[in-house]
Amino acid sequence: MQPFGQGDAGPAVADVRAALVALGLLRYPSDRADTSSPGDCYDGSCELAVRTFQQQRGLTVDGLVGQETYRALTAARWQLGDRVLGYSAGHAAVGDDVGALQTRLLELGYDAGRADGVFGRQTELALRGFQRDYGLADDGTCGPATMRALRQLGRKVTGGRPQLLRETTALATAGPQLLGKRVVVDPGHGGGDTGHRAESLIEAVLTWDLANRLQGRLAAAGVTAELTRGLHNNPADGDRARFANAIGADLLISLHVDHAPSPRAEGASTYHFGTGNGVTSTVGEQLAGLVQREVVARSGLTDGRTHAKTWELLRLTRMPAIRLEAGYLSHDGDRRRLADPGFRDLLAEAVLVAVQRLYLPADVDPPTGTYRVIC
Repeated sequence: MQPFGQGDAGPAVADVRAALVALGLLRYPSDRADTSSPGDCYDGSCELAVRTFQQQRGLTVDGLVGQETYRALTAARWQLGDRVLGYSAGHAAVGDDVGALQTRLLELGYDAGRADGVFGRQTELALRGFQRDYGLADDGTCGPATMRALRQLGRKVTGGRPQLLRETTALATAGPQLLGKRVVVDPGHGGGDTGHRAESLIEAVLTWDLANRLQGRLAAAGVTAELTRGLHNNPADGDRARFANAIGADLLISLHVDHAPSPRAEGASTYHFGTGNGVTSTVGEQLAGLVQREVVARSGLTDGRTHAKTWELLRLTRMPAIRLEAGYLSHDGDRRRLADPGFRDLLAEAVLVAVQRLYLPADVDPPTGTYRVIC
């Protein structure tokens, strides 16, 4: 969809305003002192409400309603119990009610996967398991009878967040060797979407080059490394996530470079899945932190730190996934660095080292910026 913002009007804007009102982030025009804007106009108060919602939901805070923000607004309308939930191949139910169901199943000890708000096959299997154990019809749908049972039961899993326990256990049992691991490398943009441009540098070309450098290093270390796109195509983020899920990847690393209106914005940042209310990919957060520290220590880029986001690529992947923003094309110093192939080699090496450190036991994990992976 085409993003819309201040000054736009129409049924889609009215729908967004209604969702924001239902969430308590916006009042009806008749309740405001300024009633000059009709109910289908995207005015300043609407933009402020959208920015607040984006901040709360781990989205890009730009005040524009694009596909990601519209999806999140639609999902936020649903509360657990509002509708019957079930699995349908190709037409997955999405909403806050699904996320609440997944969280509840996880708390009861059933592996519903990440609480991402998407009713997939793993959520259905967890729900069926719960229904069987508690004498309900195991039809895999969450209707009135299942809702009553869920409300009556207390939490079973203790000693930490259930998904944290599963992710850290899986990481510990994977072993320290990179040989045999499968990593998906995602060069941002591509095809007709070139991303940001500055002077002769194009984001899609830079990410493609960096991805190939990283893929080569991973392969030399014994990793099966796959790219999400070719040189001239641009799959949707959902398709990139489905590709990684289909091949059973252990990790996904998405590569981007940033741009800002201010030429003073600079540095590298990393992102992992997290909603801001306790739902997070624990191993994804750990990997994002390792990549951030290695990149900053080796490159001299300013530390933009690590952040939780609910972007589709991070949300829909079944494995820990991160996104690296490796500097700003709009900043003179970052741009000069990114134009240097040797610097891009350095970035690829930093990411490789971070991947290796993820799997090393804590007692042998080396200090940041000192380790080399021997291929």
